[in-house]
Amino acid sequence: MPKYGVADYGINVWEGGCFCVENRLKKLKKIGYDGIEWLKGADSEEAFAHAVTFHKLGMDFTSCDMGRPELSLRCACAFGKKYVWIPTKGREVKIDLFCRYAKEFCSAAKTYNVIGALHNHLGCSVESQEELEYFLKKVPDAGLLLDIGHLAGAGGNCIEIVEKYFDRLVAIHFKGVEVINPKGSLETWWERYRLCGLKEDTLGIDFAGIVKVLKKRGYDKWLLMEHDTHVRDPYKDLADSLEYLKGLWQKAK
Repeated sequence: MPKYGVADYGINVWEGGCFCVENRLKKLKKIGYDGIEWLKGADSEEAFAHAVTFHKLGMDFTSCDMGRPELSLRCACAFGKKYVWIPTKGREVKIDLFCRYAKEFCSAAKTYNVIGALHNHLGCSVESQEELEYFLKKVPDAGLLLDIGHLAGAGGNCIEIVEKYFDRLVAIHFKGVEVINPKGSLETWWERYRLCGLKEDTLGIDFAGIVKVLKKRGYDKWLLMEHDTHVRDPYKDLADSLEYLKGLWQKAK
């Protein structure tokens, strides 16, 4: 069985930041989540304090983001986590240069027994399916933190990627995509799309098909819900999407 977590960027946008980790975790636990993606902290002492908060509440985190890549790797290693994001770059950084950076990061990650993981994202060096597959070929040590919404928004086939690169998945971001301006450019993707709850999706993402493949292949890692833009209480959105995703998992054969 997978674990269900939250990539809480959208909550931060709605609330203006995270002002009390314990309060956030209690709210997410109440609606059925197992944790959030990142443990954060200004330094290792704060990371330790936050880890205590997670575990005393029976919650968990998938990775660490300490604001400094090497400290993130050290903390992930110390807390027994599997991956850390490869630092993302904008479209101005061409993909071959990004691959060079990523190889160096993955080499560093190996020294901590951690995987450097690519997070595909609109507006970044790896955006399209072609770019994603090129990157994974050029950087064989990288894991894949697949963002379904961003790949679908770039015209990619999420089911195909899950099938083909299943063994390199470290976690998955689930989100819906509401098309607000069909004629908009991907260069200003935030004007074309609203990244939202699963039930709000109007792009036509085949969530059921993705889940079916994951379950068939025995996926038991994290499914991370991420709604970048909320228009109401984010905890209601997250509760609705979790219920929907769990229902898909139960029905999948």
